[in-house]
Amino acid sequence: MAKTAADINSIDDLTPHQKAAILTIVLGDNLSAKVLSYLPKSDIEAISKEIAFMKMVDPKIMRQVVDEFYKMLKAKEFMSVGGLEYAKEILVKTLGPEEAQRIIDKLIKMMESSYGFDYLENIDPKQLVKFIQNEHPQTIAIILAHLDQSTAAEVLSLLPKELQADVTLRMASLENVSPTVIKHVSEILESKLENVSGSNIELGGVRKVSEIINRMGRVESKALIDAIAEHNPDLASQIRDMMFVFEDIIKLSDQDIQELLKHVDKKDLVMALKGASDELKDKFFKNMSSRAAETLKEELEFLGAVKVKDVERAQKVIVDVVRKLDEEGVISIGGGGEEVLA
Repeated sequence: MAKTAADINSIDDLTPHQKAAILTIVLGDNLSAKVLSYLPKSDIEAISKEIAFMKMVDPKIMRQVVDEFYKMLKAKEFMSVGGLEYAKEILVKTLGPEEAQRIIDKLIKMMESSYGFDYLENIDPKQLVKFIQNEHPQTIAIILAHLDQSTAAEVLSLLPKELQADVTLRMASLENVSPTVIKHVSEILESKLENVSGSNIELGGVRKVSEIINRMGRVESKALIDAIAEHNPDLASQIRDMMFVFEDIIKLSDQDIQELLKHVDKKDLVMALKGASDELKDKFFKNMSSRAAETLKEELEFLGAVKVKDVERAQKVIVDVVRKLDEEGVISIGGGGEEVLA
């Protein structure tokens, strides 16, 4: 578990995302926004989360982070000009042998972790399944974690049924994978596919799995989660929680919102909307009668300050109703399901 700002006594206590968060704070809003725009969404979210928790940081730590960033940047420049040995030679002269080796080691580690699977971006999922279905489930999990969610969902649904739950469970535990393992998996595919090139892509864990399953058909996704629940009920619950959150209600059709309103308790709705975006509130208002909408607006206005945990509880109650109605086929939260003919 990552240390909080209060527990950080040295730059060595920081995770990469915490270092990036500190650097972002130092750079200021405008420049940081430009830098973050080049990062994957998952990194932006992780860095933003760290910034939110970093209320106080020792100025000494901040200086160390900026200093390390500058040294890494210069080392990379030296390497691009004359290679690793040239960079090491220059750094030894300017920083001394010990500090130079530390910077070089960090840079090499970053380069080793850059193996990825961009070459799979345009491959036909059906073709990919043929290549990987006989691999070890852990290998398949690593490969799927490097695909975009839609492609991964299609590949997962095409795998043998007995493999799907096993691979999904393994994907959920892929928080950190060593560069050596990534390289090995990439080389396995390299022996089977042509035109291989690589770059670093963030692995996912539970969120990645939930995003993938969310894109599968309703029947398939429910069957897969039920299979996961047999092995790991807690994981299945985590995936369900991430697959559909209260703000996702905005994606429902007007007809589904109207159906939902028939099944939710008014007190829960008022409390839940207290913490909702104006866009979501408007979504509910426009699917109610004018009188009911005005009454709801007045109740929200006079509700006053409420505890965050009470809002979250009410939102969870309503999300549970949405899931129940979806399972019963009364409404649809997306992702397909059975085909119907008019």
